[in-house]
Amino acid sequence: MPLCTLHLVALNHTTPNPQQSFLSALKSTNLSPLVVSRVIRWIILPSTFSTEHLLARNIHWDFLLILSGTDALPSPLTSRIQHTWRITAGVPSRLTQDFAQKNAKLLKPDTGSVPAASSAALSPARTASSAQNLELSTDLKDWIRTFSTNGSPEAKGAVSMFNLLSFRAGKKASYLEYGKAFASSIGASHGGTAKIVGGVTHVEGVPRADGVEDGEGWDEVALAHYPSILHFAEMLGDENYQRVNREFRVPALRDTCILMTSEVGVEEGVRGGAKL
Repeated sequence: MPLCTLHLVALNHTTPNPQQSFLSALKSTNLSPLVVSRVIRWIILPSTFSTEHLLARNIHWDFLLILSGTDALPSPLTSRIQHTWRITAGVPSRLTQDFAQKNAKLLKPDTGSVPAASSAALSPARTASSAQNLELSTDLKDWIRTFSTNGSPEAKGAVSMFNLLSFRAGKKASYLEYGKAFASSIGASHGGTAKIVGGVTHVEGVPRADGVEDGEGWDEVALAHYPSILHFAEMLGDENYQRVNREFRVPALRDTCILMTSEVGVEEGVRGGAKL
């Protein structure tokens, strides 16, 4: 199974226009990323694993890069990076084959090819006190309302949710039931699809007590696509979704986190002459 490495990148913001500088440097390398995505915000925070690396020092992550293979980032990029964290996973070749073409269709779908969503998604029958169990909380609902009307390309375009998953002992089968329902109905009916899913092999620089690198507790990574943040909100407010979420997903997880990212805008700038 081919290996892919997912890099979270926090830039050195003493550099003028750090994000554009980083993207320009990326275009000058020989890298061919599967995904270059701008980090927007945390949806679910990790509670047990990797908290020091992902949350400490008030790190603001700027980009998610997904690359085939396990090579480190080249110096033209690392010189612009303040912090980085990377996790490697085996991803089925059926997902990575022709990924650029498949991803382009998701980011720029044909008219009428995805279900519509509206601000009515932010008026669910019930609102949770927290989004930690992947429910629509008051705080998340208010943020989505503001974000979706800010006029930026990301506000109306597709979003990519980066998931880290750690399973309870003997509960992987339960999560697979959730995954089947997500693909066939509860996610698909809101335009959701899993673009990348892979089993974690290791987290760079995190040794076990015996000195062997492992996944620091994480079992799986996933990048889930939604046509817009409103589609995501609509799914969270759907009681059919929440019934499956509560029955199969929540009991299966020892820890998880979700980071909202956007490839919209970024992919235009990078693809203009980039090796993508």
